[in-house]
Amino acid sequence: MRDRQGQAPQKSDRSPRVSAKVEELLQQLRISEMPFKAAHGIFIAMALMVFQVVRPAAAEPVALVGFGDSLMAGYQLPAEDAFPVQLEKALREKGVEVAIVNAGVSGDTTSGGLARLDWSVPDGTKGVILELGANDALRGIPPEQTEQNLDRMVSGLKERGIAVLLVGMLAPPNMGGEYGERFNAMYERLAEKHQVPLYPFFLDGVVTHADLQLEDGMHPNSKGVAVMVERMLPTVERFLKSLGESG
Repeated sequence: MRDRQGQAPQKSDRSPRVSAKVEELLQQLRISEMPFKAAHGIFIAMALMVFQVVRPAAAEPVALVGFGDSLMAGYQLPAEDAFPVQLEKALREKGVEVAIVNAGVSGDTTSGGLARLDWSVPDGTKGVILELGANDALRGIPPEQTEQNLDRMVSGLKERGIAVLLVGMLAPPNMGGEYGERFNAMYERLAEKHQVPLYPFFLDGVVTHADLQLEDGMHPNSKGVAVMVERMLPTVERFLKSLGESG
């Protein structure tokens, strides 16, 4: 069917539910012949109602948890400069809707992390960035024990349906070559066993640069965290993409 100009009338994209309600309100206006102010209020209510029905739902942010020690927590840094906060900001600047909880605890070992894992990672979490082991190495804890704790953490998270991005560390040189070989190899072994992505070294780009560290020579300063985020960002983006594909 065409109008007088030979053009087909455009099809309304309003939903039947919205159209019916609008027609009902218009009929009420015609019948009651209410004053202008009252009619104006009705029209505003109609507009708001239509907007609420047809507007697209806001994207739900992907819920992540940064779970680790002082390197994750942001030791001696302002809260807004901690790794999870800077990472969330970097992802949002690239259009990725994500919310990252900072569950880092200074001084934490893998034994401590295992003990608090369940209550530190809430239900509804889609993925965990798991970074632990540095304090184990500093204390000379046998790497086999550290690996066992990390293995139990990854298994527990996967049983809950929570994906894991495993973050590796390197043993300090003063622990000796034999200890370093046993410690450094466990992260890749765990990643292969559980088929989870691995970021090999959390302090990549920072560990040999004094200007990116605090005075203790161990922890990153705010600029150092920014470097860590920049280097790790592609890995995190791939991790988030895998969450979308699996979900």
